[in-house]
Amino acid sequence: MLVLGTRKSGDWRHILACLLALVALVSIEPVVTATSAFAQSGPIREIRVVGNRRVEPETVRTYLRFGVGDAYDASRVDASIKSLFATGLFSDVQIDRDGPVVVITVAENPVINQVAFEGNREVDKATLENEVQLKPRAVFTRAKVQADVQRVLDVYRRQGRFAATVSPKLIELDSNRVNVVFEIDEGGATKVKAINFIGNKAFSDSQLRDIITTSQSGLFDFLKSTNVYDPDRLALDRELLRQYYLKNGYADVRVVSANAELDRDGSGFFITFVVDEGEIYKFGSVEIESLLAQVDGNSLRGEMLTVAGTLYNQASMDKTVEKLTLLVSEQGYPFARVRPKASRDAAARAINVTYTIDEGPRVYIERININGNTRTRDYVIRREFRLAEGDAFNPLMVDKAKQRLQNLGFFKGVEIKRRPGSAPDRVTLDVEVLEQSTGELSFGAGYSTAEGVIGDISISERNLMGRGQYLQLKLSGSLTRLNAQLSFTEPRFLDRNLSAGFDLFTRTTFVSSYQQFASSSTGGSVRLGIPLAEGLWLTNSYTLTYNTLTDVQSTASAAIKEAQGDYVTSAYGLALAYDKRNHPKNPTSGYYLMTSAEMAGLGGDVNYFRYTAEGRYYYPIADRVTFVGRAIGGYIEGWGGKDVRLLDLFYRGGETIRGFARAGLGPRDITTGDALGGNTYWSTTAEIRFPIPYVSEEVGMGLAAFVDAGSVFGAGAGAKKLDNKYGTCGTASPTDVCLADSSATRVTAGISLLWNSPLGPLRLDIGKALVKESFDKEQLIQFGASTKF
Repeated sequence: MLVLGTRKSGDWRHILACLLALVALVSIEPVVTATSAFAQSGPIREIRVVGNRRVEPETVRTYLRFGVGDAYDASRVDASIKSLFATGLFSDVQIDRDGPVVVITVAENPVINQVAFEGNREVDKATLENEVQLKPRAVFTRAKVQADVQRVLDVYRRQGRFAATVSPKLIELDSNRVNVVFEIDEGGATKVKAINFIGNKAFSDSQLRDIITTSQSGLFDFLKSTNVYDPDRLALDRELLRQYYLKNGYADVRVVSANAELDRDGSGFFITFVVDEGEIYKFGSVEIESLLAQVDGNSLRGEMLTVAGTLYNQASMDKTVEKLTLLVSEQGYPFARVRPKASRDAAARAINVTYTIDEGPRVYIERININGNTRTRDYVIRREFRLAEGDAFNPLMVDKAKQRLQNLGFFKGVEIKRRPGSAPDRVTLDVEVLEQSTGELSFGAGYSTAEGVIGDISISERNLMGRGQYLQLKLSGSLTRLNAQLSFTEPRFLDRNLSAGFDLFTRTTFVSSYQQFASSSTGGSVRLGIPLAEGLWLTNSYTLTYNTLTDVQSTASAAIKEAQGDYVTSAYGLALAYDKRNHPKNPTSGYYLMTSAEMAGLGGDVNYFRYTAEGRYYYPIADRVTFVGRAIGGYIEGWGGKDVRLLDLFYRGGETIRGFARAGLGPRDITTGDALGGNTYWSTTAEIRFPIPYVSEEVGMGLAAFVDAGSVFGAGAGAKKLDNKYGTCGTASPTDVCLADSSATRVTAGISLLWNSPLGPLRLDIGKALVKESFDKEQLIQFGASTKF
């Protein structure tokens, strides 16, 4: 019994010990778990940054959305990761927690050592460097590389290279540096294959193509860049079309769209302009209403350029508003504004205009900033503003400055943005321009029945050295002549609305079937143009010329032999021109007037007065049918006891009155057949131009029926002195002239074939002389071509 009891007593103690050990084990685990949970959920005691090389730890901590002492929050951690990535400093970010310590592990983006371009032949390196954002010593990011790839592609697309591709390459260097190389495959230039217009009735496709800056590709694409598709240029063309219609009476015109579609093989674009012309209007009543007590509106009526009953012209309205604004400002109202109010009379097809003069808000121009002009000088842009820094701000004047800048032809795009200045009554103007090429190489070729093969080539620059000046070198010639001329023009002489320039020239003619002598004129001239009114210009000029008449053939007229030699001409001239045509190249309505006078004798060897005049009139009879009338004439006479030289007389033929040969009209030595020139000439033309039936307008062909009339008469004194009046022409001695001279009117009639060919305008004239003199020389068919590419 004792033994069992003892065993029982021992078992109890053993069981108790086991129970106590089990309790101890169970109680220890909750203590450890509770301690760990407290460490993970408690406040952050430290933020440790690892992996950084250039960026300071404190810089990293500034982008975190939590700090020491904050509770660890998963949403804040996620926001912090996004914030660090947004800096562009890191390629990888990881945030972990180690007890009360938060560990920020970063991988820094490399630093750019160099940015290079390979394969760029059409675009220079400097242009590309200005476009991309990646620069040496900047931080590299993949997002910036992709953005720069697109920027480089945009540069090539602006030059019409839509097939260009760009591949960025990364060259890793030591110290976490890289070189970035853009490998460029430029591809070929994507040309404009065709330009079409939809909805145009008043003007033909060819007329509208002359208005826009984009041109179709042709045989001489290498000589021009405007036949390359450019979205910026297309936007400018839309505005040019709209302005052209607004100038010609179409007040409701809309250029609905300008679409460029790439053909299937990607070799060219087809551009289509959709135009809604609307109705044509004239000006109805034109009034001035002044809300300023001290400004009399009636006194300003004479300054208006819009006249009741004339064709509606938005440009004339804008210029009237600008002119009135300046006049009222000069009267002491710098904040005055002129607002045109137009009301349509649909029944009468008239637009009544009232110019209201009131006072605008008192805001001053604090600063005018010019941006984007890498070549054009600042002052060339600023002089197109009729406002200066410190002047009263006038939105209308700013809009007019923008239009003048666009009309210069130096820029593909012009934007003027307004932003607040340093005070509530101050405003800053930011002028953003996008420059375009202003140099041009033009090439001409053709054939003339008078001269055979003819041609010309010219190099011109419209924005010389960024100064807004014009320079042109032109060479032209044929088998019978050779001409060269260098011209320079400063369009804003002395910063005024004056045009000044000079010309240097040499003109040489050779012995041919039309003349039995050679001649040359070499010299120069200076000129000054003054605008008197809208479309009205007065030009002053002085010309000094050295003339020679040489290589006279033995069979030439005695009058020509007598005139052989050289002489100097010193002459001053005046010319007045007034242009109201609706199109500069292919007008269908309007008129052009010009008159000039020249006096020689300011030194030199010759004294004469020369007068010329010309008038042209265009009237649309029907759709694509235009009446053209022309009258031209000239007169020259000597003074101070000096006769007019043979080379200074007028020589006219088929270029003036069709149906006659070159120099086929006027005084002539019947014995030798030589033209001797006249001191008077006149010519009139009546022509109707119309399309060829059943021939599409796209072909560019048309017909014309014409009647010409005119005369050349009044032989020079030298020919008259040698005239063998008392003998017969058959027995005249070699020192005599058998002069034939008549002021009788010559009349011709005929038809013409006109073709705007891919090589340029061609013309075939078939003219028959209905009334002529026996000594005139006829030519039934005349063909000529002269083109600009």
